[in-house]
Amino acid sequence: MPAYRIGQPSPLGASITPAGVNFSVVAPLATRVELLLFADGGATEPEQVIELDGRHRSGDHWHVEVEGVGLGCCYGYRVFGPLQSGSHGFNPSKVLLDPCARAIGGWDGYERGAAVGAIPNTASCLKGVVTERDRFDFAAAPRPRHRWQHSVIYELHVGGFTQGPHCPVPEDRQGTMLGLITVLPQLRDLGITAIELLPVMAFDPQDAPAGRYNHWGYSPISWMAPHPGYLVDTDPLAARREVRQLVEACHREGLEVILDVVYNHTSEGNQNGPTLSWRGFADSLYYHQNGRGDYLDVSGCGNSIAANRPLVRHLILESLRCWAVELGVDGFRFDLGIALSRGEELAPLDMPPLFEAMEADPDLADLKLISEPWDCGGLYRLADFPARRVAGWNGRFRDDLRRFWKGDDKTVWPLSQRLAGNPDLFGGQAAPLGRTITFLTAHDGFTLADLVSYDRKHNLANGENDRDGDNHNNSWNHGAEGPSSDPAVNALRNRQIRNLLTSLLLAPGVPMLLMGDEVRRSQGGNNNTWCQNNPLGWMHWQPDDDDLALRRFLQRLLALRRQLAPLLNPELPFGDGQLRRAGDGGPPWHQWHGVELGQPDWASWSHCLAWSLQDPMQGALLWCGLNAYYQPMTFSLPHCATGWHQVINTALPEDEDLPDQPQPFHGAQASLESRSLVLLVAQPLLG
Repeated sequence: MPAYRIGQPSPLGASITPAGVNFSVVAPLATRVELLLFADGGATEPEQVIELDGRHRSGDHWHVEVEGVGLGCCYGYRVFGPLQSGSHGFNPSKVLLDPCARAIGGWDGYERGAAVGAIPNTASCLKGVVTERDRFDFAAAPRPRHRWQHSVIYELHVGGFTQGPHCPVPEDRQGTMLGLITVLPQLRDLGITAIELLPVMAFDPQDAPAGRYNHWGYSPISWMAPHPGYLVDTDPLAARREVRQLVEACHREGLEVILDVVYNHTSEGNQNGPTLSWRGFADSLYYHQNGRGDYLDVSGCGNSIAANRPLVRHLILESLRCWAVELGVDGFRFDLGIALSRGEELAPLDMPPLFEAMEADPDLADLKLISEPWDCGGLYRLADFPARRVAGWNGRFRDDLRRFWKGDDKTVWPLSQRLAGNPDLFGGQAAPLGRTITFLTAHDGFTLADLVSYDRKHNLANGENDRDGDNHNNSWNHGAEGPSSDPAVNALRNRQIRNLLTSLLLAPGVPMLLMGDEVRRSQGGNNNTWCQNNPLGWMHWQPDDDDLALRRFLQRLLALRRQLAPLLNPELPFGDGQLRRAGDGGPPWHQWHGVELGQPDWASWSHCLAWSLQDPMQGALLWCGLNAYYQPMTFSLPHCATGWHQVINTALPEDEDLPDQPQPFHGAQASLESRSLVLLVAQPLLG
């Protein structure tokens, strides 16, 4: 049997030493800890049990150095302590997964249900696996480091994007991170700069209703280890290598990798959930609870992580550094991130310690940080998100653009604010670049094709009697619920998709696109495919001619945005200006119009708006008209000294709506068909 020593409290987790492996975990209220060593991940009983007593304790940390073991060693813990009902959940019958384990074994025999109750789960537990902690080779594959001004994010699900009929990924790599490498050139050629991956940290696929599978992965079982379902090699030691291979390939293609991370809750649920890891070590430390020990929940998943506490904060920072420094990812998107700003009794904090520590950490200084600014407890902070470097998902942008093109009343003024950089949300000034993520669709909700094809959600396949998923989608089926054979309905839907995408990409901010929207991917009206590991949740790899035409449209639109980035997405926001005299100097400004110049119609019944970008020396540089009315409208145009070119007209046929070669536009007026958008650009700007 291996010999062992007292060990060291740092670093957390399992780390290689000259003599063997040092193990360290946090368990502040524990009275005794056992380290269990297993022969392999499939072992049903430990080979050795090492009891840690007070000699192995430094403050809140329990530690031991075991000689003669090394990489690949499988281990777990049993933790003992006083049982106080509802207060903290010591349950020494359960083998616990180290919260700092960077790889996990035992998946083949794992049973979630066995982690509930008092019966031992040794034969069906997960084990930590000792790994290296090498740094990513940034010299060989440096970060792309795209500026926010040029960033375009593409949200995708690793498993869903790399499988499906006619998927170009080799069959043995479908559903995996290595499989994603095959299709990276398609994403690069589309014009995106970053991929945002739905959770790839190990999650519990069994955390789902009977007969279903947790597909999205918002059920974390580890904050350090890659999810085994996305790996080609079954050896746990290969997991980190495969993540690095994906990141290296992305960097070679000029693509940044952003991870959707779930630190606001865990897979352990409420008091009645399984004891898998965090709960068994320090239940009352990791989870917000009331005075009776009841779990407080602002995640909608049964528990809420107390990220305000130093030991919890340290673990989250360790996870961020693991993925950013050791595995090379370029940023993080925090699921329900504002929940991490809550303090004791869930009080919102203006200076949350986690975000303060994150922004002060030099290892995290060059990352892109993004958050949902809301949680399920009603907290919503976008402009006043309590962190300087964190961009927020702009749900108001999504909703207001949808409502305008749907034809709702009272939408023209909100649309103007979204197109001008959200000054109404940011204290009267447009949002600083990098503070707001603009989007139309995301994994949670309708796809873009379904947004224009369904009036209501169709989630019966989820097994919850259509109760799940958002009921307020601001969608419109345009005359038929679901697929239609009516050419007029389909033509209008295609036009509306182009209207929405163009509005998104002409607006300032950092745009995000959803997997498959560029080829009209449909989920059959399901707006919550979290448990659909099937064609509903997979990429659309059989595009027809209309799908491919939309992809070309988006590709050209993204190229146009790059070309006109200083005007469409300036580093310093433009303001809305009154009419100025030529030669006054200063930066360009937005001017709003209706069908008449300088006379926007802000009435509740209005459905039309136009804007121009005016340069004090050159005059009008851009003009854009948006007509969401059911009738054609004629707009007066500002004078362009160098001549207008029509770049976009969504009412024209495919490939003419955004042609390779824009055509000169003559006349003092522009006629816009119903539900269409036109963009005119001064000729010199087109090169």
